[in-house]
Amino acid sequence: MKNENLEDKISKKITSFITPMPIAIIIAAALISMAWVYNTSLKNSDNTQKTNGASEKVQISELEESVLPADGVILPVSWGDLGPKLINVGAIDANKFQAIYEQKNAFTDEYKNLLIGKNDGKLKITSENAGYILNLFWALGLASKNTILESGEMSDPKYGGAGNFASTGGWTIAKGNPMDHYSKHKFFDLTPEQQALVDKVSRGIYRPCCGNSTHFPDCNHGMAMLGLLELMASQGVNEQDMWKTALIVNSYWFPDTYITIATYMKNKGIDWKDVSPQEILGFDYSSAQGYAKIASQVVQPEQRSGGSGCGVDTGESTPVQQRQQSGCGVQ
Repeated sequence: MKNENLEDKISKKITSFITPMPIAIIIAAALISMAWVYNTSLKNSDNTQKTNGASEKVQISELEESVLPADGVILPVSWGDLGPKLINVGAIDANKFQAIYEQKNAFTDEYKNLLIGKNDGKLKITSENAGYILNLFWALGLASKNTILESGEMSDPKYGGAGNFASTGGWTIAKGNPMDHYSKHKFFDLTPEQQALVDKVSRGIYRPCCGNSTHFPDCNHGMAMLGLLELMASQGVNEQDMWKTALIVNSYWFPDTYITIATYMKNKGIDWKDVSPQEILGFDYSSAQGYAKIASQVVQPEQRSGGSGCGVDTGESTPVQQRQQSGCGVQ
């Protein structure tokens, strides 16, 4: 009996020693398997995130192309010989103007022709020449005789006089004082209907560097847009095309702004090609205040270089904080 008990005890000891071994192996194998599955999951998740990130970049790129076509956009106007005319009256000092770009080795044949040549074809705006075109239209808007400048907000005594704004004091490349050219030169013979159209559209076009419409062109963008509206009206462009063109030009002048707005509209299920230019150019979207509200609801896409500040454009990329500043001071 005692022998049997001893054998039983030895058997149990052996069993207790041997049995845990395969269990430990099984547990270890299970842990290794779980670790493999976890690592595989992480890799798949990482790959998915990379794929989604790449997809998002593609979407942003497609969105950007819809707002700012890489090949540029042909505008429904001809610049003609307005460059030489602006030079002849002194609204542009050709030497000062040209020197700005020559210092940066950026005075191209295109720029030279727009400044001193004759351009009968339709004007084309691109990301590269948007700042140059801004300067040309700034001079045109400032110098062209128009009742909007003479009896509108710019001349309201409560603002201290028309010479105190960025759009006037900031124009440093005229001959003499810029106010010597303010609404002084007659480049267009607008009919009453054409002038009324300029007046109407100018009241509905805002810009994200401030809270004023083109009817109150206190910065270079506003003054340049006024010049563009006058040129379009003088060449018979209809109201619908005026709104459309103004949105295109504003987009090249404020690229980050309108890519963000396009992103906001896309999130609402509206493609950029289907937006209403008049609505987008209005206070709720294109003014500094309106845009701030829109931007707060959008995850900001990667910001791009380019755009134009509120001083004379020098052909260099302008930092975002200058492009998108809330006010328009003389720079």
